[in-house]
Amino acid sequence: MKSIENSWYRPKSFITYLLLPLSAIFWCAAIVRRILFSLGFIKRFNAHVPILVIGNISIGGNGKTPFALWLVNYLQNIGLKVAVISRGYGSNAPHYPYEVTTSSSVLEAGDEPFLLHSRLQCPVVIGPDRQASCEYIKREYNVDLIISDDGLQHYKMNRAVEFCIVDSTRGFGNGCLLPAGPLRELPSRLRSVDLVVTNGIGAPCNYQLESTGIYRVGSGEKCESYPDMGIAVSAIGNPARFEKSLSELGIDIIETAHFRDHHAYQNGDFDRFGHTAVFMTEKDAVKCKSFALENWYYLRVDAQPSKMLIERLLNILKKKEIYHGL
Repeated sequence: MKSIENSWYRPKSFITYLLLPLSAIFWCAAIVRRILFSLGFIKRFNAHVPILVIGNISIGGNGKTPFALWLVNYLQNIGLKVAVISRGYGSNAPHYPYEVTTSSSVLEAGDEPFLLHSRLQCPVVIGPDRQASCEYIKREYNVDLIISDDGLQHYKMNRAVEFCIVDSTRGFGNGCLLPAGPLRELPSRLRSVDLVVTNGIGAPCNYQLESTGIYRVGSGEKCESYPDMGIAVSAIGNPARFEKSLSELGIDIIETAHFRDHHAYQNGDFDRFGHTAVFMTEKDAVKCKSFALENWYYLRVDAQPSKMLIERLLNILKKKEIYHGL
């Protein structure tokens, strides 16, 4: 599987052409499904408040979570009451819908929802049935807006606003649909979303990920000093960006260890590193806190939006009558 994923971001190869027939089947199935929704053969549901979807048309590694963290905080700062729903990929909750709380474990919630809850002051509800999650929020909370973390392709859910995140470095890879390429939908899908948001430079409506400190995995405390060399460990879609950020902070990466996205870490995954300093992402750190050594650290990054991104966001919210200004 790793060789297939690597081929997505290289010139088309034998593997690409070998998988193209499967991509054609994937494309046909997606088109039929969208037609069934558009003709009403499969019913959509409407939530009691507007839904804003943050998604993408490619698989993983687009930097969606830092943008979601910034967006929720920004919306709260302008006076909106917000809740977040998520599929909860990798979660093992006792039931669904499931509200992530301070007593939840990362195994129950999944890494990204757990991180969202730990950084945000708003309800975070997970479950494969997004309608049930919305109904749970309606019963338990008074909110103005629901943010759907991912769900761009979840057409059963009517949405008021769609944001699509695009990585400025990796773009759309080889431009092919799964499994020959990384795309869930063709780039033409971007014409129908409310806003295309670029992670990185290259477009005026963008945000950049800014390193905002090194923290201890075990205690969560920000470090004033830390080792200048160590091992970079990650289970994310695009580890190159993370490793580049470490290098820019002057950390000499003596070894890298890449696990599959959303990997459920165990203590044994780190045995071969001995007592060498380990650096990881914040999403990785929430899964390792319970068994972390003293010299394990994580890099925190925050989204820094462009002025145009904020202006476009406000204009969309006003146009959709979600926000009426001061």
